[in-house]
Amino acid sequence: MKSGVMKRLACAVGTAVLLSGALTACVGPLVVGGAMVGGSMVAVDRRTSGAQLEDESIELRAANQIRTTLGTRVRVSVTSYNRRVLLTGEVPNLQDQQRVEQLVARLDNVTSVVNELAVLNSPSLVERSSDTLVTGRVKAMLLDAHDLQSNAFKVVTERGITYLMGRVTQREAEQATEVVRTTPGVQKVVRLFEIISEQELARLQPPAKP
Repeated sequence: MKSGVMKRLACAVGTAVLLSGALTACVGPLVVGGAMVGGSMVAVDRRTSGAQLEDESIELRAANQIRTTLGTRVRVSVTSYNRRVLLTGEVPNLQDQQRVEQLVARLDNVTSVVNELAVLNSPSLVERSSDTLVTGRVKAMLLDAHDLQSNAFKVVTERGITYLMGRVTQREAEQATEVVRTTPGVQKVVRLFEIISEQELARLQPPAKP
């Protein structure tokens, strides 16, 4: 792996670990996949600024609802992209799996829910750290890939399964899938893309600086 990729990987993994620690301190066993809505990310994100803020609100409201209703017996990660919610993590039984989905689906502005919760024991710290490392590798690989805008993708990894979200063209979806599939540690790729046309992508591109 080239030195540039290694540097970006170290940065991505470090950031992921810091964010994971901060979120765990805030919400206990619930891990909320936060959307970055400040600074330059708003300017280059393919969602509207309103959608970005709404995604952050959905994640926070969902985490609070799950924690209040189910307490510490579940470990749920909530990731919202353009009001579409991905649920990952572990629950002890099928009833809790369905209950979590119902709680989130009833939240205002949630358009759909993808329930990827597993019915099994929570993973060990080593397993969670491995997922964090894989996510960092994936982000670094996307950053290094030609003709891809890494900030157009939201990446979530659970038990070696990497989920990709974002508003991308079919060309970008195929290229990103190939990049992620060959990333060390990725056992499976699940695509949850919103496909847009090349014309729409051109409209979303920020104007070139003189």
